[in-house]
Amino acid sequence: MENEKELVRNVGRIEPRSLSLGLLVGFFLALFTYVSISDRYTTPLLTIESRVASAYGVPSSPLLKHKMNSPQLGPRNATEENPGSDLFKKNDAIKVQPSSSYVIHDASSGRLDASSTQKLGNETIREDWHEKDGENRVPDKNSSTSGDSTQKEDIINPKQPGERNADVRPQRKPICDFSSRRSDICKMEGDVRIHGKSSSVVFVTSNQMRNLEPNESWRLKTYARKFDKTAMKEIREVSVKMSSSIDAPRCTLNHSIPAVVFAVGGYTGNMYHGFSDALIPLFITSRQFNGDVQLLITNTHLWWVHKYRHILKSLSRYETIDFDNDDQVRCYPHAIVGLESHEDMAIDPSRAPNGYSMVDFTKFLRSAYSLDRDSPIKMGEHPEKKPRLVIIDRYRTRRLVNIQEIVKMAEDLGYEVLRAEARSGTEVAEFAHLINSCDVMMGVHGAGLTNLVFLPMNAVLIQVVPWGRLESVAKYDFGDPARNMKLHYLEYSISEEESTLIDLYPRDHPVFKDPMSLHRQGWRAMGKVYLVEQNVKLDLRRFRPVLLKALELLH
Repeated sequence: MENEKELVRNVGRIEPRSLSLGLLVGFFLALFTYVSISDRYTTPLLTIESRVASAYGVPSSPLLKHKMNSPQLGPRNATEENPGSDLFKKNDAIKVQPSSSYVIHDASSGRLDASSTQKLGNETIREDWHEKDGENRVPDKNSSTSGDSTQKEDIINPKQPGERNADVRPQRKPICDFSSRRSDICKMEGDVRIHGKSSSVVFVTSNQMRNLEPNESWRLKTYARKFDKTAMKEIREVSVKMSSSIDAPRCTLNHSIPAVVFAVGGYTGNMYHGFSDALIPLFITSRQFNGDVQLLITNTHLWWVHKYRHILKSLSRYETIDFDNDDQVRCYPHAIVGLESHEDMAIDPSRAPNGYSMVDFTKFLRSAYSLDRDSPIKMGEHPEKKPRLVIIDRYRTRRLVNIQEIVKMAEDLGYEVLRAEARSGTEVAEFAHLINSCDVMMGVHGAGLTNLVFLPMNAVLIQVVPWGRLESVAKYDFGDPARNMKLHYLEYSISEEESTLIDLYPRDHPVFKDPMSLHRQGWRAMGKVYLVEQNVKLDLRRFRPVLLKALELLH
């Protein structure tokens, strides 16, 4: 009994120390057991997260990289794209799942039927009728704009089949700029998914992107004349929105090149607007990619794409996509929705990528159409040769009614004279070669003078300005562009005696006495008289010094 009491006393003395040690050992045993069991569940979750990050171009942390070894989950599903022509030397699509049921088809199934022919005619007539005023479209949502909307982008190298997108550069929030009077534009870099048929452009966000508003979106029309309500009325609106990878549409074609989405339509059936509203803005926006870019066109017409095919194929080595009828979900690492536009027939080098100018644009055109001449004849070096003068004929309005007499006078002065008439069905390449072969081009103010883009540098443009105080319009449309293209520019304003309006209106009518009163009535009222009803009969004696001055400029 005495021994038991001693044992109890001894146990009582050691119990506090033993109890503390036991609790500590038990805690570590429990922690070890918890980690061992839970690792089976956390590892798959980390693996899935890392695969998704890789598939959508989001760089993963070093902690996750070792868990991305499964071959079962590759990049976004895609089928292999075939440009469909030996002209397209490079295939930018990535074949990931050969068993995919998606197939390539010609998205553009349009044709030039009676309806579209009539539309072309209407668009051509609009040269004289389009509204000059308009109001800026207000964006659906306030958004920050970029101070430099023309930042240059590097082309992402094409990936091999089955390769992951982990090397895609970090994503940035779309930069949508609605501040320009002429055009709206959105730029995206990262995971961009485009479904043309629904006019939808989706920018897939990632965890790397901070301070994003959920479901932020913009809507814009991609025709570069947004101040003109008449022109913009029929242009299809494109939706640009941000979305998580869960909600984003699944890719059917995966591209490794940038995309540019833009609209034609509007007034582009008219040559002047074809260049001012589409081709020059497209050059500003896409030339920086040196052909490694895909063009997606909304409001397109098959005849327009065919007419300017030399230019489009020189800007892009890839298939041109009919945006409105394309049912693919095309995924790009970089996309520009809308075109950068500065002024009509103008490029501002201080705002353009790589400092592009109108001189660069005309050099590009000479390359696209394989034009031979970069400079006109030098009269002092070749006195035996005659300089070539091309007169742009107009067959409806503002015609030169005494053109035969003008031709004879020019020939007497030493010119070789050509008459050229550009109609809607004229092959642009053929006409470009004709214009490029000439040293002087003259014509009455109108869209036909847009062919000045094909003249060799330092050639001469003579613009005949009709009656009606149209000098400022003439200078803006062709005078300033000619100088920016390094052409010599001569302007001849006719007198009222040289206008056929004297046969339609009395001399004391405001048409003669107060032309600005018609201008104040609006473009349509002014254009009806001075651009549609008027033809020109040049006073040969008065006009002769202009042709002599042109000869002088060629020396």
